[in-house]
Amino acid sequence: MANYNVSGLMTLAELAKKKQQSWFVYILLCSDSTLYTGITNNINKRVEDHKKGIGAKYTKGRSPLSLIWQEKHPNKSSASKREYEIKSLTKKQKLILSQS
Repeated sequence: MANYNVSGLMTLAELAKKKQQSWFVYILLCSDSTLYTGITNNINKRVEDHKKGIGAKYTKGRSPLSLIWQEKHPNKSSASKREYEIKSLTKKQKLILSQS
């Protein structure tokens, strides 16, 4: 019998694998030349969701969108901290970051 976590919804092995999942911080360039910064654990799906208008309220109606930068992180916590840092940058600094 498998070991289950407290909620009983997934095995401990599945839970451990999920915790090891990489996270990404990303910057999108919107059609109105604004930038959107976010985090996700599935970069391809998240960008597609943004392009379909179901990603975030901010990006809805600002298509076409371009992924101009992404950075991989080992966990959600470090990705969130980096997202906070990036959101405090100026647009010029974010564009410079995206060119590195």
